[in-house]
Amino acid sequence: MSRHGRIALVTGATGRQGGAVARHLLKRGWKVRALTRKPSSAAAEALAALGAEVVQGDLTDRASVGRAVAGCDGVYGVQNTWEHGPETEVRQGQILADAAQAAGTQHFVYSSVGGAERNTGIPHFESKWEIEQYLAGLGLRTTVLRPVFFMENLLTPENVQSILGGTFALSVHPDTRLQMIATDDIGAFGAMAFDVPEEWVGRAVELAGDEMTMAEYAEHLSPAVGRAVAFVEAPALEEVRKVNPDWATMCEWFIEHGYTADIPRLRHPALKGFDAWLGGVAWK
Repeated sequence: MSRHGRIALVTGATGRQGGAVARHLLKRGWKVRALTRKPSSAAAEALAALGAEVVQGDLTDRASVGRAVAGCDGVYGVQNTWEHGPETEVRQGQILADAAQAAGTQHFVYSSVGGAERNTGIPHFESKWEIEQYLAGLGLRTTVLRPVFFMENLLTPENVQSILGGTFALSVHPDTRLQMIATDDIGAFGAMAFDVPEEWVGRAVELAGDEMTMAEYAEHLSPAVGRAVAFVEAPALEEVRKVNPDWATMCEWFIEHGYTADIPRLRHPALKGFDAWLGGVAWK
């Protein structure tokens, strides 16, 4: 079946990851239905300008999700655990999965997280594993993408300010190896999965574009920002745990275990290493 005329519903379409999937699908000739709570937002209007059909809905509202899924050949599911918490994330994932099954969706691509299947004890990893298991129980034709730490996490206002000031900080050791991925590359893999479902249905794939120690990431940041950048192990895990125990548990897991994506096997023209990603960032 030609991809032209096929419709994919993309949740989280105004976020970095969902937006990347939507843009890549549009480039490949898909019709994209972008689900958002705020269709008048700048991100939603930008997608509409590219040709997406922007629809209003809420992943906790079964009726609006059912309307959005109706008539779609594919569904891309991603939820924001930091906005709603793990319990709501699971409920949203289940509502979307139920709607996709009821609508007879041909292919469900779910964005989980690297290591979700490894009993990490990290709340926002365990919630995604619960959604993975729910999808498997429904028997939907599913592809699971498990992206690792986003390179774009470095672009929060606090991190940008710190990096431009010469410090790259995270609550792990300087020699901790951490895999990262550019969110645009998640979009490329998501669109590829929809395009060739015969190669992707039934698979769960951990996605990463690069792996270095934290000290090495700082070294690579230095020429990109035009000044020396040093990695600093901060704030202390004990302090992080007081305000965000989920994040603290994840940092401990980074130190003791970490992601295990097979980067050489993943190699694809669209997959960017850290330096390539840095080259597309306007730091000043």
